[in-house]
Amino acid sequence: MAWFKDWFNSPYYHILYGQHNDAEAALFINNLSVFLGFKDHQNALDLACGKGRHSKQLASHRLQVTGIDLSEESIKSAQLFTSDRLNFEVHDMRKVYKKRYFEYVFNIFTSFGYFSNAEDNISTLAAVKENLKTNGVFIQDFFNASWVINQIVPYHEINAGGILFKINKSIKDQKIIKTIEFNDQGEHYQFCEVVDLFTLADFEQMYKQAGLKILHTFGDYELGSFNPNESKRLILISQPL
Repeated sequence: MAWFKDWFNSPYYHILYGQHNDAEAALFINNLSVFLGFKDHQNALDLACGKGRHSKQLASHRLQVTGIDLSEESIKSAQLFTSDRLNFEVHDMRKVYKKRYFEYVFNIFTSFGYFSNAEDNISTLAAVKENLKTNGVFIQDFFNASWVINQIVPYHEINAGGILFKINKSIKDQKIIKTIEFNDQGEHYQFCEVVDLFTLADFEQMYKQAGLKILHTFGDYELGSFNPNESKRLILISQPL
């Protein structure tokens, strides 16, 4: 089983990353709404939506939002927020969901670069293009690889939800590898995250292969300029070629 199927389907993933709250999501989506000019009833697809943190914010801006994720447990939780503007479904983002249906496709909070087969990255981006209308817009939020490399802490601990998470990080073969160990109710657990350290140049190449063109780059959730050495995020705005 791929690591992300196991880890993202675990309740511990959401305990560990719970500090990324609705306020952070609201800030980002509000800034995107101003920049892109969301309109009432436009269709939006949230790829790898998790429990719907960003999907809910998108729906609050009057978009018609579909959130998809490979994790059945995440989708079960997200479906509690189903409304006339918001629905969720289990789906693999490597496959086309609805051809030429969406004005916007979102892929937020480094929900990419997980695959052991590099072709799966191109398949995902090609599916994004097919999901978009001719003038649709793709918004992808990834970490800035240079910042991650420069700021890496080999070992640290996080206490969340009454659980002490022991986290080891390393870099190998242009991937960041994070091992997460902890005990809960007398049981020992270990999970692993492996994410590609894609640079802007890498994305430019992959987008070209998939038939997407980058229009704008930003370096944070306030949509500040992207600085390759200092920005924490790499946010890409693109359209089909």
